[in-house]
Amino acid sequence: MEASTYLQPITRTEQGLDPQDWSELRQLGHRMVDDMIDHLATIAQRPVWQPIPSEVRQRFRTSPPVDGEGAEKAYEDFRRYVLPYAEGNLHPRFWAWVIGAGSGLGMLADMLAAGINPNLGSGDHAPTLVERQVIDWMKQALGFPAESSGLLVTGASMANIIGLAVARHAKAGINVKEDGLFPAPARMMFYGSSETHNSIIKGLQLLGFGKQSFCPIGAGTDFKINIAALQDAISRHKHDGLKPLCVIGNAGTVNTGAVDDLAGLADLCAEHGLWFHVDGAIGAPLAISDSLRPMLRGMERADSLAFDLHKWMQMPYDVGCVLVRDESQHREAFSEAAGYLSRMPRGLCSGERWLSDYGPELSRGFRALKVWMCLKEHGLRKYGELFEQNIEQARYLAGLVESSEELELVARGELNIICLRYRGRVRDEQSLNALNRELLMRLQEQGIAAPSVAILGGKFALRVSICNHRSRSEDFDLFVREALRIGREIEKSAA
Repeated sequence: MEASTYLQPITRTEQGLDPQDWSELRQLGHRMVDDMIDHLATIAQRPVWQPIPSEVRQRFRTSPPVDGEGAEKAYEDFRRYVLPYAEGNLHPRFWAWVIGAGSGLGMLADMLAAGINPNLGSGDHAPTLVERQVIDWMKQALGFPAESSGLLVTGASMANIIGLAVARHAKAGINVKEDGLFPAPARMMFYGSSETHNSIIKGLQLLGFGKQSFCPIGAGTDFKINIAALQDAISRHKHDGLKPLCVIGNAGTVNTGAVDDLAGLADLCAEHGLWFHVDGAIGAPLAISDSLRPMLRGMERADSLAFDLHKWMQMPYDVGCVLVRDESQHREAFSEAAGYLSRMPRGLCSGERWLSDYGPELSRGFRALKVWMCLKEHGLRKYGELFEQNIEQARYLAGLVESSEELELVARGELNIICLRYRGRVRDEQSLNALNRELLMRLQEQGIAAPSVAILGGKFALRVSICNHRSRSEDFDLFVREALRIGREIEKSAA
């Protein structure tokens, strides 16, 4: 038998990435855990946010290291140049956008997930059971049927894209997987209010429909979709030879937290045979609370639902979820056979349905573990109580604003978002907008609080999105007091 040409001795010294002395890594790891727990425990004593000095920025413009500096030096650089200049969302007065504050166990769960480092796209192993159980828990908590399907993803933006992709597969009337959109006889139309999140537009662009396939429907003074106008648009488009395909309902809009009439939208979709997708990035988890669930009536009738767990559910970034009512439509939209994905009757490659069959990614991290552990730690009831607490805090802040002659309440939704501005004695709208722009930046730069921006009816407003489990009433008192102080300073300097 001829000798193999591949069988040659290995001449180099074989090496890997494990430390030669595990005790050193153990010691560093304990220090990291202690430092981060101290950081969480004392977060309220630091500025919410602070500008990054130019000399620190410069450190992130260097060439990649050719030879390593060691774990101790890498951690020291993190501690000095990254940790002090983080986004600030752990802080009780961080109310910019809708970003959760994370939790201690969630942080540690991410360490455990990285420790075993599984790929949840394929194979028969316990981490996939964890994700399936988390999805089952979410279906039960949000009122979806047990036979529906779901997937954990990076966030609601990706969850929206998956929901729209399944809608395309189910309602296009052509074989999109085989032929794409080329055989479509008419433009397919998607509908949502003018308050719909831009991830829907980006999703339609990514899926090949383009921005022109989205028909924005005007919202009322309550920032909810006008269903009569939606009905008219669908009828008009049918008459014009277009193909209405999907309606997107909002369970908590990004500007004001408005919740569309989801039951009314479900009825309309049933009447016209349209796919009903709900973007519940902010508000869908509120169904966990018995007192808040009624405002989401009709969400349980959606064909697909997107929501985040790293927002109001306080899981560390990143983790969102999509649920799809019809499991077969969900799986058919994404499942694609390949030899390397062959299923075996036994062993690691067993299992009829892999999680990669329900989304575009084959490589998937173990983001389910932090959700699973945090839900076990606190239970659903606790999260429902935190939702109710934040909404009550929003009412409290609205009351503080309305009781001040110098502040104006620009918008107050049903949920956790307050939009306000400083008025003082200024009456010119352009000057008011400039004043409040400056007010926002000074609040952030001075480390006092971190609201964000909303432009409503041409008014520049400070948008306070309260989904922070560390916020307390005294934080809102301080915020209003400091907003008034800075607003007066700006007004005085401009006089």
